Amino acid sequence: MTSTESVQKAPAKDPWDLPDVSGLVVGVLGGTGDQGRGLAYRLARAGQKVIIGSRVAERAAAAAGELGRSVEGIEGADNAECARRSDIVIVAVPWDGHAKTLESLRADLAGKLVVDCVNPLGFDKKGAYALKPEEGSAAEQAAALLPESRVTAAFHHLSAVLLQDEAIEEIDTDVMVLGESRADTDLVQALAGRIPGMRGVFAGRLRNAHQVESLVANLISVNRRYKAHAGLRVTDV
Repeated sequence: MTSTESVQKAPAKDPWDLPDVSGLVVGVLGGTGDQGRGLAYRLARAGQKVIIGSRVAERAAAAAGELGRSVEGIEGADNAECARRSDIVIVAVPWDGHAKTLESLRADLAGKLVVDCVNPLGFDKKGAYALKPEEGSAAEQAAALLPESRVTAAFHHLSAVLLQDEAIEEIDTDVMVLGESRADTDLVQALAGRIPGMRGVFAGRLRNAHQVESLVANLISVNRRYKAHAGLRVTDV
């Protein structure tokens, strides 16, 4: 190459060129709770294979059976089996059981793409308020507890009521996706996009998860004042 020749750079990757995740199995830890159950229902309704996880296999099987009356592709298992058999594992457990659950599943979640959607919140007479874990956020706590997993954060701002409402065809919202690897966040964005009306938007690395998790406290205040089920839309993207 002569000094006058320019170096040809590869074209930038289209941020909306996302992978096909339709064949991946999605596990939902905490899938018997409102948020986990709603996510399991919506993903199965979109054609995803879903395994609901619970501490008690019978509870998971019962929840899967109830949802299976209206959608196909859902089964239940205990948390460990759910983690082992899934390609992507969504963590939708209560905050007070977050650390203990993940510690017990460290080996089962090794090598898995983990999507943490837990919001550390407190409640008092003034309403909901954000808690800040020692690690910085629930997602960062998950990353610290699961060193052999690929931890991302997403699905924080979704209304469980809307997710579970069979009469609603589309969920009109964006999903903020955070993580350290573009390949991993692309997979989670693609998974969010499987649900009609929903779009996954990259929102930074895990160090930015705290403010995303905390925003749920504000949305709870919005919902109480306006009797709504508010979500988020990112403009100009």
